[in-house]
Amino acid sequence: MDSPVPHTRYAFGPVPSRRLGRSLGVDLVPPKTCTFDCVYCQLGRTTDLTVERGCLAPVDDVLADVARRLAAEPDYLTVSGSGEPTLHSEIGEVIRGLHELSDVPVAVLTNGSLLYLPEVRRALRTADRVIPSLDVPDEALFRAVNRPHPSLTFDSLVEGLVRFREEYDGVLALEVLLLGGVTDSVDVFTRLAPLIERIAPDVVQLGTVIRPPAEAGVRAVPPEVLHERAALLPGVVEVTVDVPPPPVDAPLAAVAADAVELVARRPCTVDDVAAGLGIHPGEALKLLRALSLDGRVETRREGQRTYYVAARTDEKTGGTVS
Repeated sequence: MDSPVPHTRYAFGPVPSRRLGRSLGVDLVPPKTCTFDCVYCQLGRTTDLTVERGCLAPVDDVLADVARRLAAEPDYLTVSGSGEPTLHSEIGEVIRGLHELSDVPVAVLTNGSLLYLPEVRRALRTADRVIPSLDVPDEALFRAVNRPHPSLTFDSLVEGLVRFREEYDGVLALEVLLLGGVTDSVDVFTRLAPLIERIAPDVVQLGTVIRPPAEAGVRAVPPEVLHERAALLPGVVEVTVDVPPPPVDAPLAAVAADAVELVARRPCTVDDVAAGLGIHPGEALKLLRALSLDGRVETRREGQRTYYVAARTDEKTGGTVS
């Protein structure tokens, strides 16, 4: 894994984020390259399940692409994108370079799977905010829900999170995503609580599936259940579905009609829409999510892929996303 990302657009957005406001995404890995193959992943199935780290995007090119987009005045520079960003062996250099470019705070979205490695923990220390995940309380559910690379274990995930908290002075926000009928029981939360107490994040962000997942049958959890389960966890807990998504920025909203027209002609995946409109997959995902909430597109499952189609009950093909 030493080849660069097969595109030259490493920065995307700003895109609206419930947790980070207007977020300028920084994508460091090839699409769907990850240490996990989560059943709920909004990007679909992982096509390169790996733990091998490498310089997957030239650092100077990444920083130059971000610099070109800083005039948009984002609230955060968010290292995330198409897969697991800590697979990039120079992620620490990227974070330092982002700090040198501007005063905009830097966040990292990670599944936390490689935090057991000292070099990964060191690389993330200078980020202002790190948002790792912990969705399950045991190895069996870890295998069933996160479907990790065979070399990874649940114990290494938890120990990495605990060690990182001990070494990290920034804001640690632990994301817990619930699946209906799978990880939303009182028993699961009774076993999650002591693990979260050990990790001691600044905040737990409790959510559920709001985008089309990788696998059919994955269900969202009602808001009232999220609030009931939040009461079972220690520390500060935020239910993220309570936070309304910010509006899509004008440049992205301007292509909304084109996106609807595209999926009206034929069903499209996120990647299809990104390619058809000449935008980053992260931008396409946010746009399609907004159009779905607006009732202008809907999703369809075919095998292991999620497609977007024009809503049958909505004949609108123009306008903007609000």
